[in-house]
Amino acid sequence: MSTFTIVVAIDSQSGIGLHNTLPWHLPPDLAHFKRITSGHTIIMGRKTFDSIGRPLPNRRSIVISRDPHWRNDGVEAVTSVNAALQLTGAEEAFIIGGAQIFAETLLLADRLIVTEINKNFDCDVFFPPISPENWEEVAREQHHYAQDALDYAFVTYQKR
Repeated sequence: MSTFTIVVAIDSQSGIGLHNTLPWHLPPDLAHFKRITSGHTIIMGRKTFDSIGRPLPNRRSIVISRDPHWRNDGVEAVTSVNAALQLTGAEEAFIIGGAQIFAETLLLADRLIVTEINKNFDCDVFFPPISPENWEEVAREQHHYAQDALDYAFVTYQKR
């Protein structure tokens, strides 16, 4: 049976993006993301893929698009979350966005790995609320990024 982990960075208002880009620059979070997802399958929506601009190295990429004709070299294209999850087989897969994909998979995921950035940014898309009824915080690592004076934490939640 597959396990699904959502990986996301959020600001203090649960914002995750602005105009299909990250509204912050936090290199330690990008390195954390790379460590977690390298060698695994990542699942994302087409807009998230477009914002990245290419398949990420050392990862199997599954892209969900409503357009059944959408294709891109180096990725597997499907038209639904269910189809994406079925492609993973028994391996662990990481769901990396965007907002609609997060909303559709939040209750299907087994674990959340959330970078919580302690600052408000101008965002136009948001992560759904993390309900304590459904999720238990099991790990928290506090950090500070001096270059931009950002306090942030890598937080792991396990499904209850």
